[in-house]
Amino acid sequence: MPRPDWLPARRTKENHVSDEALWSKCPKCGEVLYRRDLAANLFVCTRCGYHFRMRAYDRIASIADGEFTELGADVLPGDPLDWSDRKSYPAKLKTDRERSGLSESVVCGFASVGGHRVGLGVMDFHFRGGTMGQVTGERITLLFEAARRERIPCVIFAASGGARMEEGMLALMQLAKTTAAVSRFMADGNFYLVVLTDPTSGGVSASFAFQADVIVAESKAMIGFAGRRVIEQTIRQRLPDQFQTAEFLLEKGAIDMVVERSDLKDTLVRLLEYADHE
Repeated sequence: MPRPDWLPARRTKENHVSDEALWSKCPKCGEVLYRRDLAANLFVCTRCGYHFRMRAYDRIASIADGEFTELGADVLPGDPLDWSDRKSYPAKLKTDRERSGLSESVVCGFASVGGHRVGLGVMDFHFRGGTMGQVTGERITLLFEAARRERIPCVIFAASGGARMEEGMLALMQLAKTTAAVSRFMADGNFYLVVLTDPTSGGVSASFAFQADVIVAESKAMIGFAGRRVIEQTIRQRLPDQFQTAEFLLEKGAIDMVVERSDLKDTLVRLLEYADHE
């Protein structure tokens, strides 16, 4: 997968590349993969087809035709509850910024996908487990409002471990905030498409992730609200082995389609074309 010219500018910190950083081990089959080859294959294992979790800008580069114009990058997280723990919340955010190269768990903006201008939001599990806090909710809301004004489709890639505990009730309020933004967007007749990636859970799955006109999921993605162990302990029953996988949800009618990553952009373009002709 070639890297677009704009992408390196987002990576402000260059680390020394060790031998370990050049290789990744597939957690499913154990195959040792050369990172450059893995990236060229859209971070899908060439041996068993395991879908690695993609970083936000790699995802954008794989979907967008060219330039990506970011929205809401100046909206940054604070410490609204003065969270007290062994490590302060600002210190956790600093660590995540350094590790992921992001300022929040979602990147939003505008791009062209197959010639269709869209509002594009991509969540990244590498920043605080993709948890949704105030800034996550605000950026997603800003994206829907801007796309609504321009009357263009909105595409969201969801990946989340739920609401962010360090922001408490303020994080939970983002469920209502984003849900209202989606409702206003769709009430005006605009097209909303979501792609559920591994994992999509908690408050994100209970709000904007399941409100779309079309719900697509990547193959084998874990999707649900509460965790498997929590549910089993609550109902005192063993759940099916495929429970909460994308394929299981498709079988039960909860989503519209499951797509391999290699086919994802073509599928999105086809869906956007259908929406244009309605």
